[in-house]
Amino acid sequence: MIFYSVFTKSNHWPRRVSRVNVIIKKILNYKRELKFTPKKNYYCNIILANDKFIKKLNCKYKKNNKTTDVLTFVSKIYNKNNTEEKYCDIIFSIDTIKRDIRKYNIDFYDHLTHLIIHSFLHINDFMHNKIKEYLIMKNIEIKILKKMKIENPYY
Repeated sequence: MIFYSVFTKSNHWPRRVSRVNVIIKKILNYKRELKFTPKKNYYCNIILANDKFIKKLNCKYKKNNKTTDVLTFVSKIYNKNNTEEKYCDIIFSIDTIKRDIRKYNIDFYDHLTHLIIHSFLHINDFMHNKIKEYLIMKNIEIKILKKMKIENPYY
């Protein structure tokens, strides 16, 4: 099961929260493609923040003193039945997202959808440190976005 909650840490997000929830629900229709394991429980906090907030976290936990569009943190815990549960925090910066959509001339919600898909793949142990891993992630993202009628962001 996948449980999630959405929190805002910036005044620029509240009017967008209902649409964010709709997007997340649509993305969760692709659980199989995203490699969510049916026997695991996932508890996700979606935190809608700004550059100041995300930069602090990026510096503290990733040792990277700069802003970014999204950070994903995952903790794995085994419950008393020895079943793995994942506790996840996914933080988005509206400031960086807005800069990116202007720079690449793309729709805000299409870009956010892509970032959420990307983060859900990270939750399920996908990484992009090597070219092969990057290509696998990229192809899954493109496939899901296409099903959602969103253009390939990698053109």
